[in-house]
Amino acid sequence: MIRLAIVEDINEFRESIKGYLDEQPEFKCVLSENSIESFSWKIKSSELPDIVLMDIELPGMSGIEGMKILKEKYPEVEILMLTVYADSRRIFEALCAGASGYLLKNSPFDEIKNSIIELHNGGAPMSPQIARQVIGYFKPKPLSRKESVLTDKEKEVVVGLVDGLSYQQIADRLFISVETIRSHIKNIYKKLHVHSKAEVIKKSLKDEI
Repeated sequence: MIRLAIVEDINEFRESIKGYLDEQPEFKCVLSENSIESFSWKIKSSELPDIVLMDIELPGMSGIEGMKILKEKYPEVEILMLTVYADSRRIFEALCAGASGYLLKNSPFDEIKNSIIELHNGGAPMSPQIARQVIGYFKPKPLSRKESVLTDKEKEVVVGLVDGLSYQQIADRLFISVETIRSHIKNIYKKLHVHSKAEVIKKSLKDEI
C-alpha cells in the first residue's frame, strides 16, 4: 500500500482529493495538512509517507521552500507537485528543489491516481502542458566532448528515465532485474551529485552527462 500525505491550503480541494484517495485500495493517507509548518510538526509523530502531494502557494512557507527542507530530512520521500501554476519559473524551481512529478489541479482524479502509482513505480509523471514546457525549455546543444563519468549501462538507464519509463520497464528493456536498476540509479545519483530523477533528466537533456 502506498502511504500518502497532502499539503494543500484550500480546504475544499484538500478534502475532496483526500476523500477520493482514501477510497482507493492502493493508498493510505497518513497526513493531510494546510501548511508546511503544520505538516513538518505532525510528520514527527506520524507514519512516514512514501509520496507527498504538495501545492506551491501555501500560507507561511511556500511548497518549494518546504520541499527543500523535507528532502533534506527525508530524502526517500517523493514529492508530487499538485498546483494551478504552469509557468516555467515555478516548474523548474520545483524540479530543481527535488520534485519528482508535477501535475495541475485541473487534472482528473483518476489521472492523479495513476500518476501517484507511476511515481511510486519509478516514473516522473507530468501533466501534458507541463511536459511541453519542460521540452520547450531545452535548446539543442552541441555534443559535449567531456568524457562521461557513467558506464554504458548507466547511460542506458538514464535514457530509460528520460523516456519516462518506470524502473520495471527499464529493467525489462535492458533484460536485468529491478534491484539492479535501483543499484545503477544509486550510482548515477552519486556520480552526478544529484538527489532526484528530475535532476538526472535535466542534466541529460542539457548534455551534461
